[in-house]
Formats: sequence, structure tokens, C-alpha cells
Amino acid sequence: MMNSFGHIFRVTTWGESHGPALGATVDGVPPGVCLEAEMLQHWLDRRKPGQNRFTTQRREADEVRILSGVYEGETTGTPVQLMIENTDQRSKDYGDIAEKFRPGHADISYWLKYGIRDPRGGGRSSARETAARVAAGGVAREALKALAPGIEIRGYMTRMGAHEIDRARFDWDEIERNPFWTPDAKAAETWADYLGALRKAGSSVGAVIEVVVRGAPAGLGAPIYAKLDTDLAAAMMSINAVKGVEIGEGMRAAELTGENNADEITMGPDGPEFSSNHAGGILGGISTGQDIVVRFAVKPTSSILTPRKTITKAGEPAEIVTKGRHDPCVGIRAVPVGEAMAACVVLDHLLLHRAQVGEGPRGRIG
Repeated sequence: MMNSFGHIFRVTTWGESHGPALGATVDGVPPGVCLEAEMLQHWLDRRKPGQNRFTTQRREADEVRILSGVYEGETTGTPVQLMIENTDQRSKDYGDIAEKFRPGHADISYWLKYGIRDPRGGGRSSARETAARVAAGGVAREALKALAPGIEIRGYMTRMGAHEIDRARFDWDEIERNPFWTPDAKAAETWADYLGALRKAGSSVGAVIEVVVRGAPAGLGAPIYAKLDTDLAAAMMSINAVKGVEIGEGMRAAELTGENNADEITMGPDGPEFSSNHAGGILGGISTGQDIVVRFAVKPTSSILTPRKTITKAGEPAEIVTKGRHDPCVGIRAVPVGEAMAACVVLDHLLLHRAQVGEGPRGRIG
């Protein structure tokens, strides 16, 4: 149950961390979209583990295969089936925790709900599941490229633990140059030393990721139950280890007055123009044509080497140390995942918008 998201563009993910494979069934893909596995592989390569010393050293090629829904390089309008084989599982690393619950992990809630759990890498609750989302997000990107080529989706890290970027040093080109996907080169240097020390100590830390959708047209979304920001927030919140989501100013909006928070409107040569973007590009659940800004917080990885108190399945007190290969900051690899989820949601709302009102906003100003 409940392994799908989306309305018209609908994604169902399947598989476990240490099973033979995982993947996604992507339904609602428009026909005639150019699509080959190599297009999706680019995005998976950004997420895959083992690329530097700051991520888990599990070695997965994350090679995606398209099993259906594509003929001679174009989508047919039928479900696109994606599969990614697991090739570097080390299930023995989890033998010591099979009878214990990791504090901060989903182990105990899974057990309380289902009465059974897969301790190998966390099973279905593992962040490995996000590989399937990134593959599906690649499909969404290609569809967006065909339907709305002006849309660009970029994600980056803005905070690691107590260390935040200086937005005065924001450089879009810097994002691809460092292992943290951050637009602040100086912050990347600081984070490297900070995370290196945490990794050696067997500890972990949280992070904040920001995703910006540029070039999205006005009119995406709907009031109340189909708000664009509702679906974006749900999509980001569904990512493993995410504990908070903001749109635009988010929680900081509570600190502002009405005068400071209002994005003043003037008429420009090409339509309405806004003096600021506190709303994050969405008003009343509907996009304004400004940059759509969503931000999410990722908690520290629960698998650490510091002994923690816990209990066994029998209810007995115990102590646990989680060995194996884990991300000291899972937020690093959450950047391409956040981008993928944004792509899926924006495409879904673009298709919903066209189904209801056609291509473009109905209202005209001037």
C-alpha cells in the first residue's frame, strides 16, 4: 500500500536496499517524448554512493534499464518500467542489529506496525529507495523539456549542521564544482574539514537543501486540496530522513510584518512583476511565474558508531553500535533526490493544468 505519488504523472517505486533490484513504474508519461537510458543515467550518477570520502562507500553502479513504455527512443504513452540492480550489498554488516532497534531509525516503528522488518540496510526504509525516484525524475525532466523547455530545476545545500552558506557569495556555477552541491566555495572548504572529522569519529550531521524551479509558468496548482505547494511539501517530506519543509520564507515568515512579507506587484513590459519573492513563487496554491523555492531539512544519519541505549525485540535493555557503510551527511545525496521530486511534481501539475484549462493561464492583465 501507499507506494505511489502523483495524479496524472504517477510514480510507483518498489524494491529494498538489499534485494536483487529496485525500481519504479512511471505512468502518465506523454507519448512521443525522446527517452533513452543514458538520459536517466546522468541524474543517477549524481546520486550514486561511493563517489567521494564524504558519502557511503557502498559501490553501486546504479545502472538503470528501461523495460517498457519506450519504442525506438520515444515514449509510447504506456507505463515506463525502470529497474536498477543492487550489486554491492553486504547484508552481514547488519547481523548484529537484527534483534535490536536503532535509535532515530524506522526500525522500531516498522516493527510496531507490521510485526516484521528487513534489517539489511533498513529494507524499504533505506535511502537506497531514492535511486528509483531519481530515475523517475529523469523521465519527468525529459517530458518537461518537450512540453515546457524553459523550466530549469536546480538544487543545492545551504546548511550543514550549524554551518550555513553566505548568500552574498552565491555562485550557480560553483554547485557542480564541490562534493556538497553548495553555491558557496568557502562554505565547501569549511564543510570538508567539519564533515571529515565527524566521519572519522563515526558520527553524522544533518543538512538543509534548497530546490529552485525557474521558468515555471503562472497557473500551476489549484486552491485547497491540489495546491502546488501542498504536493511539493508532501514530495519532499516523503524523502527518507526529511523532518521539515518550507516554501519561500517558510518558518521565517512568522517573524515578518504584513508590509515586509507582501511581494509588491507592478506592471512590466511582459506582464506582472514582483518586487520580492517571500511567497516562494506560489500564492493560494498556484504558481505566480516567479522562481518556485522549496527547502527541506534532513536529519543526521541514524547509523553511527557511538554506543546508544536501545531495547531488543523482546523488550530487554541493550546497547547498539551500527557498523557498515553509511553517509556521514545524507543531505549530500539528497540534493539530486529533491530535484527529482520537484521535477515529478511540476510535470504532474503541468499536465493537470492543461487537462483543466488548456495551455497557459486564462486570465489576462492589461
